[in-house]
Amino acid sequence: MSDSRVRVGYAGGVFDLFHIGHLNVLRTSKAHCDYLVAGVLTDEMVIGAKGFAPFVPEDERLTIVSSIVYVDQAVHEDVPDKAEMYRRYGITHVFKGDDWKNTPKGDRVEAICRDLGIELVYLPYTVHTSSTQLRRAIDAVAPAAQPEAS
Repeated sequence: MSDSRVRVGYAGGVFDLFHIGHLNVLRTSKAHCDYLVAGVLTDEMVIGAKGFAPFVPEDERLTIVSSIVYVDQAVHEDVPDKAEMYRRYGITHVFKGDDWKNTPKGDRVEAICRDLGIELVYLPYTVHTSSTQLRRAIDAVAPAAQPEAS
């Protein structure tokens, strides 16, 4: 007997300095679900989590992500409670890079998914490109280009 339930996936992230790793996550996530919601962290959420503002403002990042063919719906991730986001959109599958596996933040997401009956799928992390690496390269060339946290 097959599961006729619609698989609603969620791939959340900052999606700053959009690169091939972001595209890989969205493409692979869509391959594992029927409908993909991409959560784009608000600037406020990024500052709270990472201590610095993204280079690209949240509305521009949302526009970029919503334009990706694999994304059915792009939304602002505007609350720190992941469970609230997952409930809000009826998520059945959550996608994270495998760099989250066996980490404190990964363990928290695993617990939330387990409690809500959501399947957590770890996807291969694109090692050769990351926003952190891009930020370092930009800072090395133009340290003044770094946006200030307000």
